[in-house]
Amino acid sequence: MTVPLRVLKTPVRAPQANAFCERLIGSVRRECLDWIIPLNEQHLRRALAEWFTRYNGARPHAALGPGIPDAPMSGVPVTGHTLARSNRVAVRSVLGGLHHEYGLERLAA
Repeated sequence: MTVPLRVLKTPVRAPQANAFCERLIGSVRRECLDWIIPLNEQHLRRALAEWFTRYNGARPHAALGPGIPDAPMSGVPVTGHTLARSNRVAVRSVLGGLHHEYGLERLAA
């Protein structure tokens, strides 16, 4: 499915309008496109879709302080720097190992 592109012109007397787009494009390049070689359009779209999911849901955002937009991988409480024996650190690879997301999960009893 091909999505048609639409050109949006910068609003008059709004100098910060381009800053938001340039910030996003810079993030896409630094965190995703500089590290992969897209083989075709489908590969590029799939990589960008996976990256955008991480960018919008699991990546820390400056406006949230140290927090992330979505809830952690599980509801395991963390206290200080200790980890209960019934829990372990779980890792999930994003973009084929380019990025990693860490969380806690309960061990099977």
